[in-house]
Amino acid sequence: MEVAERVIAGLRRVRPDLRAEALPVADGGDGTVAAAVAAGFERHEVRVSGPLGDEVTAAYALRDGTAVVEMAEASGLQRLSEGVFAPLTASTYGSGELLRAALDAGARSIVFGVGGSATTDGGAGMLAALGARFLTASGEPVRPGGAALAELATADLSGLDPRLRSVEFVLASDVDNPLTGPKGAAAVYGPQKGASPEDVERLDAALAHLVKVLDASALAALPGAGAAGGIGFAALLVGARFRPGIEVMLDVLGFASALERADLVITGEGSLDEQTLHGKAPAGVAAAARAAGKDVVAVCGRLALAPEVLGRAGIRRAYALTDVEPDVAKCIADAGPILERTAERIARDYLT
Repeated sequence: MEVAERVIAGLRRVRPDLRAEALPVADGGDGTVAAAVAAGFERHEVRVSGPLGDEVTAAYALRDGTAVVEMAEASGLQRLSEGVFAPLTASTYGSGELLRAALDAGARSIVFGVGGSATTDGGAGMLAALGARFLTASGEPVRPGGAALAELATADLSGLDPRLRSVEFVLASDVDNPLTGPKGAAAVYGPQKGASPEDVERLDAALAHLVKVLDASALAALPGAGAAGGIGFAALLVGARFRPGIEVMLDVLGFASALERADLVITGEGSLDEQTLHGKAPAGVAAAARAAGKDVVAVCGRLALAPEVLGRAGIRRAYALTDVEPDVAKCIADAGPILERTAERIARDYLT
């Protein structure tokens, strides 16, 4: 929201009469609940388990029976102290508690945004919070975290919250990886969560064992099963439907109606680079706007895409803060004022 407000302020320095509308968006990862709240959803806070089992305050958003739940609120890297990782033991139990809180509040439709996770437990923790039982050969509950799934002997899903069968459950993610293998949750994203090569092998084997016990190999191979350390697999297991996160969020946030009123769309990201093109918010915004015949420009901190690549993505031009202030440290320290100056350039180029 702050970025949008700064951009509008800069535009209005050149065009004081400008009608502009701010609509923060997210792609299912960090900031998804904040975007929903900015769009008029009501913020609800609840105490849940963090990735290491400590209690944290997490939020979800609710409006007219639709809940937006962000797994990172409960089980994200943001919940760990700086420099602290727990790739083998971090659990998604709190994400399950957050989903249960949304159900308790009367949600009939749940958009489950996944990304930014600290976990690689295949969503077993989430399922446990929703009533599943994962037991060792001695009948004890399996310990939290992905590595402990190697000890799993039996999985009982009969106690899962029955309300899961009656809600519309959408898995919103920009990740289409399968659960296991060289493109799976552990191999691709484990290192970002502090996993060593040995940890990655251990986690991937444990996730494969989970799949075997559940007899769910077909599900594990589906796009999105590997999202957020495999929580996508657990969501699919209880009936969620996978959709690209930015598409879901644009629908939920009312982007189509805002687009009808617009002549120019401005989107942006910290770094416009190759990852942007793979389901990130600016690419989704640009695709929707291009389909509606609207011009799109982007603001960014750093630009690493050639003009022809931007054009193919539906972005006519990108404006980097480093074009105004080459010193990256100053761009970070003074991002707001530099954004306003950048927006003045956009206004002169497109609105005069």
